[in-house]
Amino acid sequence: QVQLVESGGGSVKTGGSLRLSCAASGYSASRYCMGWFRQAPGEEREWVSSADSDSTRYADSVKGRFIVSKDVAKNTLYLEMNSLKPEDTAMYYCAARALLRCGVNAPREKYYLNWGQGTQVTVSS
Repeated sequence: QVQLVESGGGSVKTGGSLRLSCAASGYSASRYCMGWFRQAPGEEREWVSSADSDSTRYADSVKGRFIVSKDVAKNTLYLEMNSLKPEDTAMYYCAARALLRCGVNAPREKYYLNWGQGTQVTVSS
């Protein structure tokens, strides 16, 4: 059974940094397309980033500030978030799908079949 557990959220000031983790179990993260999404109160869930066996992608809103990576040995996906802004405040979710390549559908929420419970990130000015 595939399980995803996020951690690392918290409260920071504008310009601060956080690193989110998504611990995967029940499968090998190296063989999955994995993504980060976020949802602010009253907003739809939006794609943030994705990573597969050989590539990473980012939403324009986080490009240059966030870095996604996989630690295959730990079966964990990370999201390093730098230069945080108040508009980054949201619940952050990890998602996965059993594909080696994410492909053009990586930003689509319905593309992913497995989801974690989320971790809250709050950025104050």
